[in-house]
Amino acid sequence: MTDDEAIAQADSPLDLTLNDDELEARREHITGFIQEQLDAAGAEKAVVAISGGVDSGLIAGLAADALGPERVHGLVMPSEVNDEETMSDAVRVAERFELPHDVIEVGPIVESFLEAYPEGGEHRMAAGNVRVRTRAVLNYLVANTENGLVVGTGNRTEALIGYFTKYGDGAVDCHPIANLYKQQVRQLARHVGVPESVAARTPTAGMWVGQTDEEELGIEYDTLDSILALHVEGDVPASATAREVGVEEPVVERVRNLYERSAHKRQVPPGPETPY
Repeated sequence: MTDDEAIAQADSPLDLTLNDDELEARREHITGFIQEQLDAAGAEKAVVAISGGVDSGLIAGLAADALGPERVHGLVMPSEVNDEETMSDAVRVAERFELPHDVIEVGPIVESFLEAYPEGGEHRMAAGNVRVRTRAVLNYLVANTENGLVVGTGNRTEALIGYFTKYGDGAVDCHPIANLYKQQVRQLARHVGVPESVAARTPTAGMWVGQTDEEELGIEYDTLDSILALHVEGDVPASATAREVGVEEPVVERVRNLYERSAHKRQVPPGPETPY
């Protein structure tokens, strides 16, 4: 098969946008999924960490749609690395969808960890992951108290490249938007009424001051989505993907490397086979 034939056979890899009918179908499918997850677990509530970003804004709206606002508990968990505008938007999301919510400062909790092991505070990534994992602990504290499930906010793009914290934002009971690329998340967020300031916000994991996803990754999300759809999931050769997307081939290879190196994050922790 030639490169052009491989591109032609890919499932609309560059046109990842959804039309209005498709957006509504995704909305109905995901809200049904959330309801099914709670019913299967016998859970009474969904717990959603609301960061002020588009992913959590979308989940907040979809969970409210699926269950009714009274069955969704929103948690806004700022630390010293989060700017005031983002946290204000997190509260706006909760209020937009009429969700009961709490604001819990994670900074003092994180500091207690770093005081217990000061060397960790000298490593930016390690300290950043402590912030994310602290939020996960609080999610489950609330969920266990209220017979709830922690509803995740991870999307397809970030899952494929491992751009999440293991046992942090990846520690959830279900991933309702796991099949949506980042640009589709933005589309659906606007469709369900997430505030525009949230839908258009530059994505950040909130791990350290000034951190943004695209700067850390070194690639824009729309480009990343296309490379993943063509090369990683569509099996289009790297050279053809690079030409089609308009990037250098090493960029495609780097995305492939991110996918392969992060495989452990998408799997159950391994154990040895039974020796007999």
